[in-house]
Amino acid sequence: MIKAFIIAALSADGYIAKNPTAPSTVWTSKEDKKRFVELTKKAGVVVMGQNTWMTLGGKALKERLNIVYSPEPIANLPAGVELTKKSPAELLQELKSRGFKEVAICGGSQIYTMFMKFGLVNRLYLTVEPVIFGNGIRLFKEDMDFKLKLVNSIRTEGGTLLTEYEVQK
Repeated sequence: MIKAFIIAALSADGYIAKNPTAPSTVWTSKEDKKRFVELTKKAGVVVMGQNTWMTLGGKALKERLNIVYSPEPIANLPAGVELTKKSPAELLQELKSRGFKEVAICGGSQIYTMFMKFGLVNRLYLTVEPVIFGNGIRLFKEDMDFKLKLVNSIRTEGGTLLTEYEVQK
């Protein structure tokens, strides 16, 4: 099976954003941004929901196939962006048949929940930033019960914690 990983930045109190329209990267460190680019370019394909795609400016992330979950068509899609309504398993199977070996699940909460719930995620790359929101959008929208194994963690000079977890099956 194709490998799927979640990549997300969280506030120290566990939120991925303050609200659905907040730009998703203005509060993250340069180390987080660098890791995001490296891991997603290596995978070659990113999957996200329409809200996340819109917070990125509605543009394609360069050098990656961008798959956007959208309930209805979006006019004037840029090159490199495809829409889908497929189940996570169907999408991963299609991407595997197209030669992809790895997929980056880039958010938001609904998309993270959907892929995690179906047991399709192998790894989580979570960045914990030294900020507190007090309220906002959680990583997952539903209760989860998964065991993780810490594979790696790096603390930056600025206090950002870059972690890598393996999902225990």
